[in-house]
Amino acid sequence: MPTRRALLAATCGLAAPRLSWAQDNRAAIQTQAARLRLIPWCMGLEHPWGAAFLPDGRMLVTERPGRLRLVGRDGVASAPIAGLPPLEAAGQGGLLDVKLAADFATSRRIWLSTASLAGGGALTRLSLARLSEDGRRLMDVRTVLDAAPAQARGRIHYGGRIAVSPDGRHVFLTTGERNENRARAQALDDLAGKVLRLSADGRVPADNPFVGRPGARPEIWSYGHRNPQGLAFNPATGSLFAAEFGPLGGDELNLIRPGLNYGWPVVSHGRNYDGSIISARPDAAGMEPPLRAWVPAVSPSGLAFGPPQGVFAGWRGDAFLCCQNTPGLLRITMRGDEPGAEERLFWEKFRVRQLVFDQEGAGHVLIDEDEGGILRLEPA
Repeated sequence: MPTRRALLAATCGLAAPRLSWAQDNRAAIQTQAARLRLIPWCMGLEHPWGAAFLPDGRMLVTERPGRLRLVGRDGVASAPIAGLPPLEAAGQGGLLDVKLAADFATSRRIWLSTASLAGGGALTRLSLARLSEDGRRLMDVRTVLDAAPAQARGRIHYGGRIAVSPDGRHVFLTTGERNENRARAQALDDLAGKVLRLSADGRVPADNPFVGRPGARPEIWSYGHRNPQGLAFNPATGSLFAAEFGPLGGDELNLIRPGLNYGWPVVSHGRNYDGSIISARPDAAGMEPPLRAWVPAVSPSGLAFGPPQGVFAGWRGDAFLCCQNTPGLLRITMRGDEPGAEERLFWEKFRVRQLVFDQEGAGHVLIDEDEGGILRLEPA
């Protein structure tokens, strides 16, 4: 008789996972709050990183080693979709985020971010592709932006999170400062350590803050970032937010405004991993302070806002940080763009990479493990 582990794997159409983080027991993945439950939905994924729901309720999900899959409403995952752009699956890099273009219903276009090789090194790349009607392959794949210059050493701090503006006119991409030379985050002729903004067709908008400024890249929307891997619009206000990895402490939630300098590495609330000081100043004139900083770290790798309707109506507009260390979900009540009280969900249980909500408002939690997967979050 098949084990429950094998049945879960069969549900997803993938190899049977060990499920060590879930202890192969649904009772082990109940939140401390009796009002919530997590249900295994699509297991056996290797380091799922980004996801996006199609209009028909199916989900595109990326696996960092370099696989893109289409998951049915029943949690059954397809074979890997063919035609991915070239990528560098090493260190923290590989296939990163996926988002639908605003006109997906008619164009079938999707945005992808990757760590890719170019110019003698590695960088964060934004690509645009078209998903075939049968969902089995990508077509018309093209590179839209390389976060140059490429860096020969180090395969960490890529950023890589994508957000499409509520009006569909613009796409935003985060980039990490790649760690080897932290000052890249402050350099305006360098696309590392930034939030970048393009129009929906991949061109540079004329109203970007550094357009026409000598020595500055026009794609830059904001700068002075370390490794922002959370990026989302607050549906209540339309404002853009980023969640950013600090070093040893100093993780940040930032309200992103055009042209502002968010300080890294000139200012920081954290320290180097050996305990040495990065900066003696947590703030400075001309540098935008975070809305909130965490010491010790929570390592936010994703950011989402509660949807305006659905099964979690009480979470409307709340911010959710997807945390790696300490692992779990951090819910922050919001009053407009002001963060309020925090609630820790599934704390010290799962390394959460991202949270996405479906059309009914149910949450889907991406568990970032060698044998990870997606859990469906529902009211108990």
